[in-house]
Amino acid sequence: MVRYIGKRLLQIIPIFFVVSVLIFALVRMSPTEPITVILGGKQSTQAAVQAAQEKTRLNEAIVTGSCKIQEKFHLNESIVKQYFRWMMGMFHGDFGQSYKFQQSVGSMITERIPVTLGLVGFSSIIGIAIAIPAGVLCAVKKNTWVDRIISIITIVLVSCPVFLVCILMILFLTQMPGVNFTGTYTNVHEYLERILLPSVALSFGMLALVSRVTRTSMIKELKSKYVETAEAKGISKKQIIFKHAFKNAIIPVITVMSIQIGAMVVGSVLVENVFALPGLGSLLINAINTSDYPIVQSVMLLLVAVFLILNLIVDIIYAIIDPRIRY
Repeated sequence: MVRYIGKRLLQIIPIFFVVSVLIFALVRMSPTEPITVILGGKQSTQAAVQAAQEKTRLNEAIVTGSCKIQEKFHLNESIVKQYFRWMMGMFHGDFGQSYKFQQSVGSMITERIPVTLGLVGFSSIIGIAIAIPAGVLCAVKKNTWVDRIISIITIVLVSCPVFLVCILMILFLTQMPGVNFTGTYTNVHEYLERILLPSVALSFGMLALVSRVTRTSMIKELKSKYVETAEAKGISKKQIIFKHAFKNAIIPVITVMSIQIGAMVVGSVLVENVFALPGLGSLLINAINTSDYPIVQSVMLLLVAVFLILNLIVDIIYAIIDPRIRY
């Protein structure tokens, strides 16, 4: 097992570095100059420039101030040197400094990551807890009214884009007394109150897809020869379903779950903006709008790292369920 995990890690490391180069290069292709963003945004005024100079304690002329800013943010160095400086900083926990906010990117991510992790975590729990039992039920009750109703619901859910689901939830649920998804995060109750409805909206896509894959995989396994043999031996149907068929059917389901959890990390960007949640998604959108390179490249690389880690976890789970995969 250790050797297998080591091989998977060796495969992930070069992928991580290649993607980091692509992210860094694509961000630098933006037509907006970093100096412009630092001094006041994409459309800086004289007042904004003066305010930025006071904020960064640069009282010299704009040209001199620009040179000092370039030196401060290492913009006078070559692109290659800037990349290696950024990567070395990342490995030491230094994500750089925001051009617009003049704050540490790492601290800004740390402040917002609990919201995004909570959103994705609750969505995953809701989706998996409902989808897998629903898929198994549909397989066992194949072609009955239960199967048809659940199948129709899942088709509708998988067809609806997440931003539309969020908007519809806001329109309908705001009319109901006692429903609230605005406020602060001063305690656990308020945190759960704000995060629950967005989590439900984000979970719909995973719920629908995972239940469909579970149904298909279970139906395939229930038609297998070993199931017929188990039935002939008099083993109870409950044991056949959960002890034998489900164990073999779960591998493709795990694959889809890992992909969907990764997709939910990206989908959280839309959900956070619709529900006005202060998470990584809203931070990324604001950074893109203001061409704040350090935030954009750090958050994007963090999302890539999440995808890679999820894939590694799934591979380890595969190896535990089916030891043949290790070889």
